[in-house]
Amino acid sequence: MSGFTVAITGRPNVGKSTLFNRLLEQRQAIVDDQSGVTRDRQYGISDWNGKSFNVIDTGGFVPTSDDVFEQEIKKQVVIAVEEAHAVIFMVDTATGITNLDEAMADMLRRSAKPVFLAVNKVDNSDRLLEAAEFYSLGFDNIFFISAMTGSGTGELLDAITELIPENDTETANSPLPKFAIIGQPNVGKSSLLNALVGRERAIVSDIAGTTRDSTHTHYNLFHKEFILIDTAGIRRKTKVHEDLEFYSVIRAIKAMDEADVCLLMLDAQKGLTAQDLNIFSLAVKKGKGIVVVVNKWDLMEKETNTSRDFEKLLKDRFAPFTDLPILFISATEKTRIFKVIETALEVYENRQRKIPTSRLNEVMLKAVEAYHAPVVRGNAIKIKYVAQLPTPVPSFAFFCNYPDDVKQPYRNYLENQLRKSFPLEGVPIRIYFRKK
Repeated sequence: MSGFTVAITGRPNVGKSTLFNRLLEQRQAIVDDQSGVTRDRQYGISDWNGKSFNVIDTGGFVPTSDDVFEQEIKKQVVIAVEEAHAVIFMVDTATGITNLDEAMADMLRRSAKPVFLAVNKVDNSDRLLEAAEFYSLGFDNIFFISAMTGSGTGELLDAITELIPENDTETANSPLPKFAIIGQPNVGKSSLLNALVGRERAIVSDIAGTTRDSTHTHYNLFHKEFILIDTAGIRRKTKVHEDLEFYSVIRAIKAMDEADVCLLMLDAQKGLTAQDLNIFSLAVKKGKGIVVVVNKWDLMEKETNTSRDFEKLLKDRFAPFTDLPILFISATEKTRIFKVIETALEVYENRQRKIPTSRLNEVMLKAVEAYHAPVVRGNAIKIKYVAQLPTPVPSFAFFCNYPDDVKQPYRNYLENQLRKSFPLEGVPIRIYFRKK
């Protein structure tokens, strides 16, 4: 999975969300059969010609009142240009060039990032003639599309994927585990980092040449060695609000792409927000290990079962993926912060886990015997053999006679049996059915 990120910008109502949904939909059909994945996301993953990249729809982050409107949109263009690898700038033939389009074009032309001008709503030949006026905005890459019908989007996708290097392998230059601290602004990401590496700064070296949008800290203490990717601690020259949601989301996505395990931090007092769930489901899709860290636990009123009840609430929201470590800490009081590291290292081990084929078959064929897949159209589904696939995320192929007939509930049953029998806590697993 490459960490290539494309942002869709443009003034309101030019069709950004429609294009966003179209770019995601090839994938949506394949991936989103998990329940509980919200549809109103502002970011997702697109696949084209065997390459995948992150897509961000900046439209989802703009306030609706008019006075703050323009400056907010400009702010977004600034961030999109700073943080994304490429920008799709959308305009609309039906309305022609507006002042806001010109202002945005002006900002985008000054950037060194590749900009793809997508002229939307070009769905007949008259519209194509009218669309010619957009050449005057001065961009080389111009595409006439209809986000609704999808015409022209293929050429746009071809142009974008050409920029993505062929084997954009995950930063494989370091054999050390990489942990990213992700979560919303002000949940205490930096406090955790400082608590972990604080006064031992002498032993902790900052790796030179790391990108300026996340700090990599090489941690080597108490016989534990790994790299921490922190997305929080960088103050920008540009006066962009630090708390801008959009900003933290792009950062989280980037850090996630580099990491093996994500430490998803929540604020105990706020609980789990929709944005946290979005970030969580993205980490699951990207096959990252996950440790849920509930911070500021020292500020909560304690009753006898507080943490147990809280954990149950969280797992209900995270379902169906509930085989997750959930830790309650206080970064400022330094309570249980080393437990976070131990747990992250365990999850890292689980993600690398290779289960011997003989053991896998012994356990899983018993589980299949105990509970057979439901008969479909009079066909009894027979699973003959299980193998783990050589992928970065634990993936298992079940060989059977009717692979297409296995339904989600049975898939869930097999996943639960795998989790029961093997240490896979904190790791999303993939299950495939293949023809024997």
